[in-house]
Amino acid sequence: QVQLVESGGGLVQAGGSLRLSCVASGRTFSNYAMDWFRQAPGKEREFVAAISWSGAATYYADSVKGRFTISRDNAKNTVYLQMNSLKPEDTAVYYCAAGPNYFSRSYSGMTYWGKGTLVTVSS
Repeated sequence: QVQLVESGGGLVQAGGSLRLSCVASGRTFSNYAMDWFRQAPGKEREFVAAISWSGAATYYADSVKGRFTISRDNAKNTVYLQMNSLKPEDTAVYYCAAGPNYFSRSYSGMTYWGKGTLVTVSS
């Protein structure tokens, strides 16, 4: 089992920045690819970003490319999501997830999920 706990969400004005963190405990963190997903009110959960187990490869949804950066520190069992130039449409609950396949980038492909952290971007 892997337990994931997100933090760093909050209220920010459009154009501002936030950094989300996700701390993992349990099984070996570095064995897993890590993804961030988000779910806005009334919408389905959507993929945001992925990082390979080593951190050497990253991938982003088109909607966040150039504004968000995913990174990880395997020594700290932590994955981060740096969010810059935030827009009101980025408002959502953000979830981190762990899975065996970096190329999955889908809800069904992830094995473990955190409970999420709320990001609200005001206009």
